[in-house]
Amino acid sequence: MMKRVILGVIVVLAMVMPRQAFTCMDVTKSLVQCSTYVIGSAPEPPKPCCDGVKQLKAMAVTTNDKRQICACCKDAASHYGDKLKNDAVTALPAKCGAPLPFTISNNFNCNSIP
Repeated sequence: MMKRVILGVIVVLAMVMPRQAFTCMDVTKSLVQCSTYVIGSAPEPPKPCCDGVKQLKAMAVTTNDKRQICACCKDAASHYGDKLKNDAVTALPAKCGAPLPFTISNNFNCNSIP
């Protein structure tokens, strides 16, 4: 009987515990392989870059996830300054076959994501 109670408590806790959060460092790690493409040194995004974009898409489950990823992408993009090719950045998700629910750009309002 006691084993069933303990098992029941574990199941309930598993159902109500929030899922693992991610950080901007996780987002940056997913996109680091895209550097050559977004600064114009490579004509197409390399496969590891697209794998990272697909990973971001998979992480973007809730509205808060999407907004956090968006904000992290904006922050990462800001570090490139004038080197960043905005057309390449905007096209990146589509080129990787993983459209995101937001545009990666410095002026996109992440809070507008539904």
